[in-house]
Amino acid sequence: MRILALAGYAAAIAAANLLTAWYGLVLVGPGITATAGTFAAGAVLLFRDVVQDTLGRAWVLVGIGIGAALTAVTSPALAVASAAAFLVAELADMAVYTPLREKGWARAVLASNVIGATLDTFLFLVLAGFPITATAVGGQLLGKLAWATVLPVAAVLILRQVRRAVPRHALGA
Repeated sequence: MRILALAGYAAAIAAANLLTAWYGLVLVGPGITATAGTFAAGAVLLFRDVVQDTLGRAWVLVGIGIGAALTAVTSPALAVASAAAFLVAELADMAVYTPLREKGWARAVLASNVIGATLDTFLFLVLAGFPITATAVGGQLLGKLAWATVLPVAAVLILRQVRRAVPRHALGA
């Protein structure tokens, strides 16, 4: 499970960068844009937290390095921008996620993703040469926070409630 989480994390980073390299900025709503890689952000953010929980914080940084190396094969410039933005954002994210994790997974994910997504958005857009506009920043944050954070967290919380409501013997345990 732990190695799969690390592999998933690195692959999601590379996928996000590949989508951005291929499609650049795409419309995500009326008048708002985001890099195409934003659509992979949910996987990146969730795998990151699983890697931190199962392997530790240092392995999150290893995952960023692997993701950057995979990205460098197709887009060296995006690899540098992505690695730098992820590194700064992840360090800030860890500073929030780690102390809050004991108070609840959902609280930790939501708070840390707000910090990490905001830093990552600004740094990546600047370093990758994308415009810093209200439509681009707004689209990135909408994608990372609404679609990639709130929806997956809600899904996990609903699944947890369903599992608690179903008797153990009904699950084959």
